[in-house]
Amino acid sequence: MAHSHTASVLPDNQRATCANAYLNVRKRSEELCVPLSPEDYVIQTAPEASPAKWHLAHVSWFFETFLLKEYLAGYPVFHPLYGYLFNSYYEQIGKFLPRQQRGFLSRPGVEEIYRYRAHVDEHMLTLLHNAGEDAWPILRQRLEIGINHEQQHQELLLTDIKLNLSANPLRPAYRGDLPQTPKTSGLPRQHWIAFTGGLHEIGHQGGGFAYDNELPRHRTYLNPFHLASRPVTNGEYLDFMKDGGYGAPGFWLSDGWSTVKRLHWSSPLYWESIEGDWWHFTLGGLRKLNLDEPVCHVSYYEADAYAAWAGKRLPTEAEWEIAVRGLPVAGNLRDSGYLHPVAAMPADGLLQMYGDVWEHTASPYQPYAGFRVAAGALGEYNGKFMCGQMVLRGGSCVTPADHIRASYRNFFYPHERWQFQGFRLAEDV
Repeated sequence: MAHSHTASVLPDNQRATCANAYLNVRKRSEELCVPLSPEDYVIQTAPEASPAKWHLAHVSWFFETFLLKEYLAGYPVFHPLYGYLFNSYYEQIGKFLPRQQRGFLSRPGVEEIYRYRAHVDEHMLTLLHNAGEDAWPILRQRLEIGINHEQQHQELLLTDIKLNLSANPLRPAYRGDLPQTPKTSGLPRQHWIAFTGGLHEIGHQGGGFAYDNELPRHRTYLNPFHLASRPVTNGEYLDFMKDGGYGAPGFWLSDGWSTVKRLHWSSPLYWESIEGDWWHFTLGGLRKLNLDEPVCHVSYYEADAYAAWAGKRLPTEAEWEIAVRGLPVAGNLRDSGYLHPVAAMPADGLLQMYGDVWEHTASPYQPYAGFRVAAGALGEYNGKFMCGQMVLRGGSCVTPADHIRASYRNFFYPHERWQFQGFRLAEDV
């Protein structure tokens, strides 16, 4: 049942700002789907890759469930079974369609999904313009979560579209008009940047949105360390392959070696050897491998094995966050338009800390000291996944520029590699 609230005396510009932010993120999701055919919206080639239309419906379900049903009196639910079809994993909300079965749904069709989105948008605007002042703090908080949640799914849309299209022997491009990545005058030499040890603070500092897993800000002790100036490139990773890296168990964690043998890995995801040359599948179709670009679509296991082969290690997430402190959030993020990692340009200091590839760290995804799971179903957003996964930092070439920050903690299982994942090396001093 929706809560009733007193009449609002909030300034109109505050309501307009929130409404515009909501509409902008909703519009961007639909723009990302413009290049798709109706058939592209439906397919699911792996359990971790949802169909495009499921993403569009799920983010609408999120607003419907956590805002409209609770805060808009008389809200008419679009369809009584959509709560089952498009709930992702919120056990406290109710039962949901198993993740691996999302591609079984030929219906509701794409047109109906867009009608569902329009229905939710219409009522969200009504809520934002008319909610009472007493409801506004919690409503605005949930709106921020919902907007950031949809941005996460925009990234997943592109990631999943790439995986789904790659299964087609035609190797169709998501967008044939994607620009080629820029040529460089030479790959910057990798060098080591020193950081001091001691007590450091990490975690979100306040002043803007953050997920609960970025809190609380806390102190952590680090030994002095060196961090590589840029991520590992395709060419450098190819050296690992040529040296028999995928056939040398001494470089691999036990689970990683089992995965290599079970899944017959011999190169990063999307790489193909064609007539003696390496190519890889991109959102712009099949392209010849640029040896200077950051290696992408490698699992934690592969990143860790490369580090062992190189005689180095992966940085911890605390080391990564301390290193990025003071750097602007800028780089090859989604807004650059390439939707693909680019080669580093010659420059001093740390390069490509934001964008290009999510960077693997050596840190398991666990709660910070003092973390408490929020009450209610929204507490399931992050907390219940803090086991068995690894932390990645920095965003990628498909991450919205206004979505990433120094304290942002992404997390995936160590065998997964369909996300835009790469890595840089670290070493002890």
